[in-house]
Amino acid sequence: MAMAVVEGTATLDRSLGRIFAVVGVFDGLHRGHEYLLGELRSAAAAHDARPAVITFDHHPDEVLQGAAPPLLCDPGERLDRLAAAGVEVTVIETFDRALRETTYDTWVGRIVDHVELAGLLMTPESAFGYERGGTPATVAELGRSLGFEVVVVPQFTLDGAPVRSSDIRAAIAAGDLARAERLLGRRVSIVGTVRSTAGDVTELGFELPVALPPPGRYEALVRDAGGALRAHTLEVSDGRVAITPAAPAGTGARVGIELVRGASATIRRS
Repeated sequence: MAMAVVEGTATLDRSLGRIFAVVGVFDGLHRGHEYLLGELRSAAAAHDARPAVITFDHHPDEVLQGAAPPLLCDPGERLDRLAAAGVEVTVIETFDRALRETTYDTWVGRIVDHVELAGLLMTPESAFGYERGGTPATVAELGRSLGFEVVVVPQFTLDGAPVRSSDIRAAIAAGDLARAERLLGRRVSIVGTVRSTAGDVTELGFELPVALPPPGRYEALVRDAGGALRAHTLEVSDGRVAITPAAPAGTGARVGIELVRGASATIRRS
């Protein structure tokens, strides 16, 4: 069954069935997120519900801090990775000033008005709503009155520390792809749009700022139309991102790129 994508909590409806949800940005879908989604699937199954993610159309820091950080996953890639992780319903909420000023109980109440909510998954450190008033304790109390359960799971840690998207962005910006890979649980990847191709060079553009390594040339893998990974070179410079040989795609096409650490990877030249 294909994952259902819902544009905002206001358009939820009971035809989606019973859901068990987790709230988060899920930028990068890193190892901490993979753990959390595994716990979500387990909690949903235990409550005879569909695993659901409630996320946002852009990073909340754009409103909270005045600027959003560069993304580890573009929106389309994030949806693909959520579906691959077994999420059955993804709700994309608009994070604006109105939502920022909405209390947790009002927001959750709206969700319950539109869909059968079996429960919410949280970690001890998680919170949402105005001034982060929706803590595990306050949301659990609300659940007792509205008829849903809160399941609290420990925060995922690696080497004794939580895995954070901000740490992954910092590692990529510093050119430490090995650390970024370890935290992500996979190669660093970017998705760009073909802006132009001249000769053997394709220049890429991005709808939103993405996390890129420092200026330089990097071994990369690009997936062609048949699904095969082909070896390319990614060149990052001030204001320019390009790949050689040219991408196997026309202008406007989306291209997924994986950065390869070291020269020992076995890859096939185009």
